[in-house]
Amino acid sequence: MLTAQTPTNIAVIKYWGKRDETLILPINDSISVTLDPDHLCTTTTVAVSPSFDQDKMWLNGKEISLLGGRFQSCLRELRSRACDFEDEKRGIKIKKADWEKLNLHIASYNNFPTAAGLASSAAGLACFVFALAKLMNLKEDHSQLSAIARQGSGSACRSLYGGFVKWIMGKEENGSDSIAVQLADEKHWDDLVIVIAVVSARQKETSSTSGMQDSCKTSMLIQHRAKEVVPKRVIQMEEAIEKRDFPSFARLACADSNQFHAVCLDTSPPIFYMNDTSHKIISCVEKWNRSEESPQVAYTFDAGPNAVMIARNRKTAALLLQRLLFHFPPHSDTDLNSYVIGDKSILQDVGVRDMKDVENLPAPPEIKDNIPALKSKGDVSYFICTRPGRGPTVLSDSQALLNPETGLPK
Repeated sequence: MLTAQTPTNIAVIKYWGKRDETLILPINDSISVTLDPDHLCTTTTVAVSPSFDQDKMWLNGKEISLLGGRFQSCLRELRSRACDFEDEKRGIKIKKADWEKLNLHIASYNNFPTAAGLASSAAGLACFVFALAKLMNLKEDHSQLSAIARQGSGSACRSLYGGFVKWIMGKEENGSDSIAVQLADEKHWDDLVIVIAVVSARQKETSSTSGMQDSCKTSMLIQHRAKEVVPKRVIQMEEAIEKRDFPSFARLACADSNQFHAVCLDTSPPIFYMNDTSHKIISCVEKWNRSEESPQVAYTFDAGPNAVMIARNRKTAALLLQRLLFHFPPHSDTDLNSYVIGDKSILQDVGVRDMKDVENLPAPPEIKDNIPALKSKGDVSYFICTRPGRGPTVLSDSQALLNPETGLPK
């Protein structure tokens, strides 16, 4: 039995569109920031036993089917690469050939909303592959494992590293060169602070898979984006990350997020991942950025309405949270501790201890001369404060999600 934890990631240069649906090969490179697993992660326990009569999996306590093509692709790849395993202390010996015959039990838990546009499938499939690779004693490095994780969920390949990660689209038909590589670790640019506005934790109406298929078939903009726009942006974004050039990083991230959602609107029928609250958040950030000499905050939205905002440093993150709490206050009976989660210490920097402090927040200077700002009470479910984080890790047996005696969820 083995337990692992894997972070989620947020793309700052987006992946949208596949050239091969089965192998999940993208039509462009993408770049992401890995988020701190202390605040957003998947934990997965994998167990193997001759007493298990079939492969079984539980996600957030509910049994789910492993018969889907993506799970099966990953399992097939992993079992074919499994090596001899021996644990003398426990008297366990598994030969390479035995892995094909042994059944697995897998329990997985996301500490954030599933299928709401926060890359839960990326963290989930990356953890699935990483944990099983460790259990089966695979010799492949993280980049090679990323090619397996990619076949479960495209973005999952980027969750096998911490920090800043590039998914290379590759050119080979078999996908052997479509892998993730780390551009820089999480310590490289540790000034950055990330604030996520969870606008909706509901499952999205159009899944990323079907959305991409529709865009590739019907959008004229997607081809222009993949061939002309993204290759240049990837080079510029790599340079911005290397030099820790925040103004360039912010401009590229915002522009790429907006173009990705423009592709969704250019799809027939159009796909609406963002909603009115998402648009209000963009407006709030854009007004502030324009009122300063250079951008203070980058925003990016995946396939959902939730906003991921990246502030250049902690002081800026406090000013951002102050603005967000002013524009999007919680309902009066809300517990502030459950409205701002993750790194709550930023609330102290904002000078907010309770709901009374939220109600007394001053209007941001950039809106003072305009008509009094309308507050959107209750439009944001909660905020998560986090930072760039590390890659996957193996946890101790005490953190296992499966009972070692029965192999069933605890």
